[in-house]
Amino acid sequence: MSKPRKILPQSSLEAQVLAALQSRQERGILRRLPDPTSLSSSTNTNLVDFNSNDYLSLATSLNLRARFIQKLQSAQDILGSGGSRLLVNGQAHSALEARLAQFFASPAAILFNSGFDANVGFFSCIPQIGDVVVYDEYIHASVHDGIRASRARGAHFSFEHNSLSSFKELLKKLLSERPELQTGQSSLFVAVESLYSMDGTFAPLEGIVHILEDYFPQSNGFLIVDEAHATGIYGLQGRGRVAELGLEDKVLARLHTFGKALAATGAVLLTKPFIRDYLLNYARSLIYTTSLSHANIIAADSSFDMLIDGTAQKLSRHLLDLSRYFLDTLSPQLRDVPMHILALPVEIQHASPPSPIIPVMTTRPRPLSAYLMQRGLNARPITWPTVPKGKDRVRVCLHAGNSQGDVDRLVQGMMEWARGEMAHDEAAVRTVVQSKL
Repeated sequence: MSKPRKILPQSSLEAQVLAALQSRQERGILRRLPDPTSLSSSTNTNLVDFNSNDYLSLATSLNLRARFIQKLQSAQDILGSGGSRLLVNGQAHSALEARLAQFFASPAAILFNSGFDANVGFFSCIPQIGDVVVYDEYIHASVHDGIRASRARGAHFSFEHNSLSSFKELLKKLLSERPELQTGQSSLFVAVESLYSMDGTFAPLEGIVHILEDYFPQSNGFLIVDEAHATGIYGLQGRGRVAELGLEDKVLARLHTFGKALAATGAVLLTKPFIRDYLLNYARSLIYTTSLSHANIIAADSSFDMLIDGTAQKLSRHLLDLSRYFLDTLSPQLRDVPMHILALPVEIQHASPPSPIIPVMTTRPRPLSAYLMQRGLNARPITWPTVPKGKDRVRVCLHAGNSQGDVDRLVQGMMEWARGEMAHDEAAVRTVVQSKL
């Protein structure tokens, strides 16, 4: 007869971790992986994608798949990468960097395994002792992680989202308190996203550039733009918002990722040669990691074929037309709906150009998302801590593969749900009133 299994006491680590998870569970903010799905319409015939970052629907493009397979068949190297770029500098990696530097008209380009790695790498090592980093309050978590690891970790400040007046006031304060910024002995770095992933808003890049030139005549004010959600959609051949506005020479570094509209993996940082060389020597997220596999590089290269031959431009036009159609269809129907139930941010309704990312604000994001899911529409709830408290929403991501019919179904589903919530609230009020009579 086997001995009964001895039950070990709960360790301090287990107790603390489980308590933290339980706390999130009770507050309704516990993160979990969604159910396994596929981007392929052949396996999700009843689920319309309003969730993924596959804005141009290239992940399901038979044209892109064919290009990728053809390049794989003729490639000298396919599997693995051999190690860090400083150990093995693959021909495909070097060739893609050269191609992207030319495509984006940048003096230098350097590949990273992801946009997260690129932001961490840049902000953890480029700002020097005495330098200052300022950033939009909605900047990506990767920038925060990079700053915390940098020599400027004690000198970083945020300004209100997309507010040029808040940006100006912050710069005035920093210049008055730090004479070395006025003399050019130290540098100021400004971090923004050209298109913000949760709000669908555009950074006022031209205004930021003009303010930096005005306030920093010593040319020691540097702008860094994360183009992750604009790549492939905006600008000539999908070069992004910086290129669309003709600001390439006004930006120290641009980040373009391959894993969203381009349906690949990895990222490229476009910058000056001296910055590239410094990153190769000091960016830990570049130095101490195995580089992207050759297959990843081939996939990204295939995606840029789609940008260069004009395919992506056509998809982008359809995508942005759908975005405008969604806003024009939903907005007038919200006039009689209480804003806490369903609302569109004012800045989104009048944005030009439109964005494929549209936050539909609601204090009840999970019930709305669940209602839509039951009707074959996949739009996910976003709550704190991903977005600020009080800014809960269902984040709608439109895709070139969506149709106007898909959008009509989405609007109809949202309005049906909103009317149901309004009726429920009215019934609850009547019940309370009657109970007091």
